[in-house]
Amino acid sequence: MWDDAFPSFLIGLREGLEAGLIVSILVATLVRAEARSRLPQVWTGVLAAIAVAMSFGAVLTFTAASMPQTAQEAFGGVLSVIAVAFVTAMVFWMRRSARNLSSELKQKVTGALAMGSGMLILTSFLAVGREGLETALFLWTTAQAAGESAGPLTGAAIGLLLAAGLCWGLYRRILKINLTKFFTATGVVLIVIAAGVLGYGLRDLQEGGVLPGKTAYAVDLAGSIDAGSWYSTLIQGVFNLMPTMTWLQVVAYVAYLAVVMTLFVRGVRVTAPKAKPEREPGTATQRSAGASGEGSAAPKPAARRRPVWVVPAAVVAVPAVLAGLFVALGRPKPAGDQTVAVSETDCGKGFTAPEPGRQTFQMHNTGRQASEVYLVDPSTNAVYGEIEGLAPGTTRDLVATIAGGTYAWRCVPASGKAVTSKAVTVTGGGAAKPVAPVSEQDLAAPLKSYKAYVGKGLDTLAGQTRTLQHDIEGGHLDRARTDWLTAHRTYASLGAAYGTFEDFDKKIDGRADGLPGGERDKDFSGFLRLEYGLWHGRSAKELTGPARQLSTDVAGLGKAFPSQDFDPGDLPLRAHEILENTLQFELTGDTDEGSGTNLATADANLAGTRELLTVLKPLLTDRAPKVLPTVDTDIDRVQKLLDAQHDGGHWTPVEKLSDADRRRLDGATGQLLEDLAPIPDLLEIRKSA
Repeated sequence: MWDDAFPSFLIGLREGLEAGLIVSILVATLVRAEARSRLPQVWTGVLAAIAVAMSFGAVLTFTAASMPQTAQEAFGGVLSVIAVAFVTAMVFWMRRSARNLSSELKQKVTGALAMGSGMLILTSFLAVGREGLETALFLWTTAQAAGESAGPLTGAAIGLLLAAGLCWGLYRRILKINLTKFFTATGVVLIVIAAGVLGYGLRDLQEGGVLPGKTAYAVDLAGSIDAGSWYSTLIQGVFNLMPTMTWLQVVAYVAYLAVVMTLFVRGVRVTAPKAKPEREPGTATQRSAGASGEGSAAPKPAARRRPVWVVPAAVVAVPAVLAGLFVALGRPKPAGDQTVAVSETDCGKGFTAPEPGRQTFQMHNTGRQASEVYLVDPSTNAVYGEIEGLAPGTTRDLVATIAGGTYAWRCVPASGKAVTSKAVTVTGGGAAKPVAPVSEQDLAAPLKSYKAYVGKGLDTLAGQTRTLQHDIEGGHLDRARTDWLTAHRTYASLGAAYGTFEDFDKKIDGRADGLPGGERDKDFSGFLRLEYGLWHGRSAKELTGPARQLSTDVAGLGKAFPSQDFDPGDLPLRAHEILENTLQFELTGDTDEGSGTNLATADANLAGTRELLTVLKPLLTDRAPKVLPTVDTDIDRVQKLLDAQHDGGHWTPVEKLSDADRRRLDGATGQLLEDLAPIPDLLEIRKSA
């Protein structure tokens, strides 16, 4: 965790020390001016600055969380670039202002004392507020880069506590620190860290589609560097340098370092001879205040007209309330989250007139028997959505597009009379378009096309497994590893037909899970058995038997497939299930037996899904014309993320993905699954309602 905590620790220490020095100077000035009664006004301004900074951080966090994945990346990228600009400006500002900070603030406090309590609150608020906003923004960007918040927040907390201790020691004249050297050294380190944040932010902008070149890699060391090693984790966490970086990232990183570091170091050299020894805030302020006679010029405290806690409470509460309202009002409203009862007695209970648009209804069976449920127009019996076989006590989502019209629920228990709920009327949104029912005849043409695709794929697979067999029999194990991946990808692209392969799928692509001997069990066979052997140093002699068995099983499947029962209703289901399994098994590395090619399998699964959607396109276009364009965009995004993880025949193993890359890939696949979810319901073969 320290690798993610260090950048935040440094920014917390530096920003905390800056803010602490400012507060110390303000307090010391008032003490020397014999205006201790005005100290609560300083602390009120400080509290207001802290409240605004924390509210700003909350707005960033919750606003980003409610955005789509692509928008999150673009939003994070923009804020990362802004954070770099703020940190850069802060580094140069403190280098220039450190020597004159005390006198400048003292003058402002003197003026504020003569202008009333509000001006003193404003002075302390503005003096501390900038550091607070910079800290909140930088913490948010480092947490985004780290993929978690515990490390950055811990580091920042330690840095702020240490800064508070140092400021207290300086104020009490217990410590003596050369602040010029401190801010110079930390400035150099922060410039290096900011260069990494800039590179990370530009990468997010590329992933979000704002900037081009997301697959134009200048550095790709994913295959030769262990992303989980301590040194790799440290470099990535502290400097945001990744094993894989685009040309834009590299150029921006080098250019930022070259320009900013040169200007910073040159400025230090120019001002260094003129620098005077640093004095602790208390001492410097005390001498200045005493010399100018501020004590005699201090105005008398004004009589209190309100409880002392009112203003501090208000300045803390107002930013928090405003941030809460911003988050609540800015968060997108759910399209539809009604829970609707399904039974012969409670049919439609909880249903109220929804808003026009795509809605998700949670259908809960409150009865004692399985039931079918339909969203219908009671006057015409047109069906807009339906669920079959909803078991007692269970809840399933029903997705439907709502427009202007009349809607009701029709519940059909397994044994009983159909019940129709009270109708509701929706206004606006145009005329409602019912979902045309799908029959086996409608799916006949897509099924025929897909079976032809699978048959051709099995013929290709048979030749590839024979080649793999000959490689192993001839002792050419390096060649066998390459041909193994080619054949396995072909098999993985036939995902929609797995349910018809019967026992062949277990023989061809079965896992060792549950077998008494694990990978060494005699019943472990197929592609994964060969993968384990080829990548665990097994001899050609030991692998010859499993290779011949695989070739035989593939040939047997090719002969049996034309006569196997392929339920046409399976096609819509597989449109979602293929990638659901991909997310569960391939993108977790759960099925890896040593080759590190789970992402290649995921790529083949994606190709299989694309082929399936192609044959279903005519039916989907008629029923939900907006679904496929959305899904196609999602597929292209996942495809680009997968393409970025291989170079020729080499694929990045799942366990070596950076946290950011894994997060993007899982998020993009999850979004694709969400947009695929309506297809099984849209194309489900319906019985009469």
